[in-house]
Amino acid sequence: MTPFQISRYTATTCLGRGIEPLRDALLAGRSGLKPCHFETVALQTWVGEVEGVDDEVLPAHLSAFDCRNNRLAQIGLVQDGFAEAVQDAAQRYGKDRIGLFLGTSTAGILETELAYRRRDPDTGALPADFHYAGSHNTYSVGAFVQAWLGLTGPAVVVSSACSSSAKVFASAARMIAAGLIDAAVVGGVDSLCLTTLYGFNSLELTSPDACRPFDRNRDGISIGEAAAFALLERPAVTLADDAILLLGVGESSDAYHMSSPHPEGRGAREAMEAALASAGLTVADIDYINLHGTSTPSNDAAEGKAVAAMFGTRVPCSSTKGATGHTLGAAGGVEAVISALTLRDGFLPASAGTRDPEPGLDYLLATRRQPVRRALSNSFGFGGTNCSLILGRAG
Repeated sequence: MTPFQISRYTATTCLGRGIEPLRDALLAGRSGLKPCHFETVALQTWVGEVEGVDDEVLPAHLSAFDCRNNRLAQIGLVQDGFAEAVQDAAQRYGKDRIGLFLGTSTAGILETELAYRRRDPDTGALPADFHYAGSHNTYSVGAFVQAWLGLTGPAVVVSSACSSSAKVFASAARMIAAGLIDAAVVGGVDSLCLTTLYGFNSLELTSPDACRPFDRNRDGISIGEAAAFALLERPAVTLADDAILLLGVGESSDAYHMSSPHPEGRGAREAMEAALASAGLTVADIDYINLHGTSTPSNDAAEGKAVAAMFGTRVPCSSTKGATGHTLGAAGGVEAVISALTLRDGFLPASAGTRDPEPGLDYLLATRRQPVRRALSNSFGFGGTNCSLILGRAG
């Protein structure tokens, strides 16, 4: 594929607002996970909660979009000069020539959960001030962000479980390549809710402690929330050496099982191979792999087999979910931003929480300082929906 420039990027997670607190925590190997005290949840588990989301206020003219997910989106949009960069792009291209591609899993479902508590005791009717289309609907985050940014181009929300906000990079790249748009806002927003926490607990996939990706004693995920955004456009004629490019994307759908990956990592391997082919690269060209690494026994084992079969122990790798939690539909976007930071600043992030990693990989237990030219980022979801991204430096 033709490389595209990631000209601006930002991520807000439990580690803080914007890329600097994220970078600092990754360099220090620090986790943002804490015991769960979210809402009325009565579960022994840890979560990655973003502070201050409940206090965020949306503009009055966008009040119909009010929900935790969209408040988190607004917090993310104002970090790292991202909104200003989009406005500059709108001046260059026209607001109708900038597409919007976001990933989420449950969107604003918390707002519906809260509304159900206020149902009419006689009729069961939901409260009159509940706006499903603006708050809960899967597309609501796309409609909100598009309205907030003042864009009028194509807008899409992808909900393919944990690959959602990686797959949006592929969708956006195809539309730019086809000439339908000139630039795209891509990323993902997913927020904590009772459905997710109790749902993953019912599947026996949540850990009672902070998660430990790829650890021999791992016992489940720690759910997080996040908002991550990137501006994707054709590369400038002259690029600085540290400019970040999207070099390749690879997608697969193995459909092995509704909630378990193929035990040999077949779909994961197909996605990574497709990404390499898309970028015109080989395994020898990759300097770091950001693993999907959810910290469940089956997912890490399957991904580990696929990565070991392709890369062996030659390429350093880690999962950063021990720091951020598994942000589900936002994970691909968050980890694309993390990969961009490794390229920009020359470091390989350690896996927070992991102490005794499974063998067969060069798994990072301590952060390394070294140049990184190309990074592979994996995002694999329920139902075998898989996506791998390759990012690289211009020089």
